[in-house]
Amino acid sequence: MSRWAVLAAGLAAWIGIADAADPRPNVIVIMTDDQGTIDANCYGSEDLETPAIDRLAREGVRFTQFYSAAPVCSPSRAGLLTGRYPPRAGVPNNAPSESGKAGMPPSEVTLAEMFKAAGYATAHIGKWHLGYSPETMPNAQGFDRSFGHMGGCIDNYSHFFYWQGPNRHDLHLDGVEIHRPGRFFPDLMAEEAAAFLRANRSRPFFVYFAMNLPHYPYQGDEKWRRRYASLPHPRNLYAAFVSTLDERVGRLLDELDALGLASNTVVVYQSDNGHSTEERAHFGGGSAGEYRGAKFSLFEGGIRVPAIVRWPGRIPAGATRDQVGHGCDWLPTLAELCGVPPPEVPLDGRSLVRVIRDAAASTPHDVLHWQTGGPWAVREGDWKLLGQPQDTGVRPPVTLPKLFLVNLRDDPREQTNLADREPDRVRRLQALHDAWAEEVRPPPPGAR
Repeated sequence: MSRWAVLAAGLAAWIGIADAADPRPNVIVIMTDDQGTIDANCYGSEDLETPAIDRLAREGVRFTQFYSAAPVCSPSRAGLLTGRYPPRAGVPNNAPSESGKAGMPPSEVTLAEMFKAAGYATAHIGKWHLGYSPETMPNAQGFDRSFGHMGGCIDNYSHFFYWQGPNRHDLHLDGVEIHRPGRFFPDLMAEEAAAFLRANRSRPFFVYFAMNLPHYPYQGDEKWRRRYASLPHPRNLYAAFVSTLDERVGRLLDELDALGLASNTVVVYQSDNGHSTEERAHFGGGSAGEYRGAKFSLFEGGIRVPAIVRWPGRIPAGATRDQVGHGCDWLPTLAELCGVPPPEVPLDGRSLVRVIRDAAASTPHDVLHWQTGGPWAVREGDWKLLGQPQDTGVRPPVTLPKLFLVNLRDDPREQTNLADREPDRVRRLQALHDAWAEEVRPPPPGAR
């Protein structure tokens, strides 16, 4: 049976039990880019203004131990959209940012395909970075509407790819290159989202609002650059971009209010990974607070991210959850909240609905895994073992042991390596990782 047949069969079953008096909720998933672990007021930042993010936390459930699926863009996004660990989803590392290059395998079932099969209108707005070929761009992955850039980042005014030459323009509408020179990309995103909400206000919709902020280039609004002028460089530039991001999130929430849709819309908010310390990011600006590491690192600062869910009147408001959650969890969580059948494929995410509704519920995860290139990590309970670790939060880089064991309850800052003192635990966690790596390894080319 094809994946579409499976999804259609699930939809038919759902329709049979649906209560017409209780319409399915809309869903908006907001994914930010390179936002540091604590870079919002509600996460402890004292030098940023983030009223929209704080509003989501005040009106919803905020996670304090939430992990991205990877410490870098593409695999993190693949995990969120498929509910599967990135290596299993065919995205072990960043996808190409060049036209004509494939990315996530078309056989993967995305959140958009799940919701589309259930009768939802679906839209991708913003960054994609999961493939730049016709079969791996958003419209081929379940999105009715797609507006944004296919590569890893763009200049927000010229919409040219930012990393390297030759200069390549990257702004697309439903797979066709378009030009909006001089228009600030976050404003274009907000306008596109508002138009989509208005056009689909009478039917359930799913919007993947994938912001390229606060990813470099730091191009915050002038008013925010003035507001943060007294902060040290590059925090001043980064802070301006975070508040610029927050203001566009606020516009999206205001549009939901104006259309009377807020009470029937689930909003999810998550960063794709920790803050960047790359040269293009002026070697920093973001903050992981007490946590070690940053983007590209499997220390907490690279993978512990802001994550919030809001559904007014249907889930708690102003609540905090310390239970462990993971980016792959959103697909099964949203499927349960919306009464939509999940894809019938092996999922690594687990529904967080019990945790969201009950502060006493336990995390659905016994073990979590990460691997991006050579570095890997496994967490079981409070214990975490890192293989080939790197600390991208410091300059210059420091040489670290090949195996780094920590107890996060006792040492959340990951300063003390216990590998030599706990050899049995190292062997256990190493065995868990080895078995998982073998399980998710793709078959060799030509194998059936």
